[in-house]
Amino acid sequence: MLEELRNALRKFIGSPKSYERAVEEFIRDLQRALIKADVNVKVVFNLSKKIRERALKEEPPPGVLRRDWFIKIVYEELTKLFGGEKEPKVDIDKKPYVLMLVGIQGSGKTTSAAKLALYYKRKGYRVGLVCADTFRPAAYEQLKQLGSKIGVEVYGNLREKDSAKIALEGVRYFRGKGYDLIIIDTAGRHKEEKGLLEEMNQIAEKIKPNEIMLVLDATIGQQALAQAKAFHETTPIGSIMIAKLDGTAKGGGAISAVVATGAKIKFIGTGEDVKEIETFNPPSFVSRILGLGDVKGLVEKIKQIEEREELEKRQMKMLAAGKITMSDIYHQIKALRKMGPLSKILQLIPGIGLTLPMDSQQIKLTEEKMDKWLAIIQSMTYDELVKPEKIDKSRMRRIAIGSGTSMDDVKELLTYYKMMNRMLKQIKRRKGIFRHFPKI
Repeated sequence: MLEELRNALRKFIGSPKSYERAVEEFIRDLQRALIKADVNVKVVFNLSKKIRERALKEEPPPGVLRRDWFIKIVYEELTKLFGGEKEPKVDIDKKPYVLMLVGIQGSGKTTSAAKLALYYKRKGYRVGLVCADTFRPAAYEQLKQLGSKIGVEVYGNLREKDSAKIALEGVRYFRGKGYDLIIIDTAGRHKEEKGLLEEMNQIAEKIKPNEIMLVLDATIGQQALAQAKAFHETTPIGSIMIAKLDGTAKGGGAISAVVATGAKIKFIGTGEDVKEIETFNPPSFVSRILGLGDVKGLVEKIKQIEEREELEKRQMKMLAAGKITMSDIYHQIKALRKMGPLSKILQLIPGIGLTLPMDSQQIKLTEEKMDKWLAIIQSMTYDELVKPEKIDKSRMRRIAIGSGTSMDDVKELLTYYKMMNRMLKQIKRRKGIFRHFPKI
């Protein structure tokens, strides 16, 4: 899949054909690559439709080539498919945290359990492994060996045949010893094995895990969608780990699983060794898929152009109206914080240099002031946002407490608001005077 997608993108960039025809050719190549990689046909169709609609309907901002804009669209839609811009949350926010692993037989669940245990152990957590697999012979011995290799304690009970009971015993055992993370390795299941799926549900009901993670073999192919759906209907899946995602695995089934469950991919296993585990970063993964090192840089550059354009539009609207609102100030500051070094862009807002320091040594103070102003505006009522003139001492005190700032900070923002409106009125008045002069 990787090489086909890279070739499709290179072909698009160098195509002598019209933009519209080059888009259609890329979409055909994309469809072939994804279907060949075992991505579900419905998933491929929906992705293609979104890319085509955006590519042919959206207009790039001034200064951005349409072909660069198209690369941004492909990057964004693939990133959305894999879970969005944000990295999935992997840190544990509750102790003990119970993580239950599910998946079909042979998906690499037991090895994945050990990989996760080692990953979290290295982050400083006390981790315990529970073998609740009574279906597969020697499952406990395998987990015990892996646990010994990475220095993690394993709980099991060879005399007990009730997997739900073993899981509950294991959770109680590690909870009693003050462990931070308890990982439950369950028996492998197939979507048609109703009895095993029911057993999985019983385990989940007894131990009430904080998270259920589906371990998916990267080579599973078209079956992934049905498998993931069946698991999710039995016990809602919170996250996914892709096992065996090495250089030979096609990995298309992973995309189908994400769509089926709505869960995010948290980890990927990149080899057989217990150390070969990575947290999953959708933007980086998509950049790697597309095979262009500067894709992310290109996307960031276009985003900055879009943000500048939005800021300029707001400024033109303000100048035309001869008035600034608290909402304008809020959006301006938010845009500024995204656009790079403040020392280079503060001058974009008329008059802001009169109230905010411009010295490079005081940039940190400026950023702190901006954060305070954002918090203050967010603490205002709708009525106060529309008519800041209503804000008296009593309201100032309430806003300051609500935003975690001081009354002086609130006063400073209101002073800036009044000063900006006075200045904009003067600019509008001057423009009105100039209109009466004859054109030269």
